[in-house]
Amino acid sequence: MGKGGETAERRKQDMVLAAGCVLWRRARDGDGGPEICLVHRPKYDDWSHPKGKLKRAEDTLTGALREVLEETGHHCAPGAPLGKVRYLAQGRPKEVSYWAAEATVGAFAPNDEVDSIVWLSPSEARDRLTQPRDRLLVDALLNALHTA
Repeated sequence: MGKGGETAERRKQDMVLAAGCVLWRRARDGDGGPEICLVHRPKYDDWSHPKGKLKRAEDTLTGALREVLEETGHHCAPGAPLGKVRYLAQGRPKEVSYWAAEATVGAFAPNDEVDSIVWLSPSEARDRLTQPRDRLLVDALLNALHTA
């Protein structure tokens, strides 16, 4: 390692680990296709999939399900893993692990982190998502549902 260089271990220690779900339900009208839940975070004024930082020693799936419940008020049944998304957040590397998750029971109540949610068709969800990287997760969900 050269002077001023970082080791892989140091970069790993600096990484923020998070988890979330592409939360979906069967449409209540129309063809019964999937509707995807997006959350609006007023702090960032963005639309995204429910996600959040992991607690110490929390495994990724447990954290993803906890975040869905905290942000949307919905319990869910986890499905296929949809992969990991990596990006810089406030200058630090962040890795978010995602799962497909079908909403079961629950009701949304606005909170400090999320002030509203919407249920949208996949094409409407793609259009509403703020970050292009989150649009790829819609495609991953649809692929997982077609192969299930």
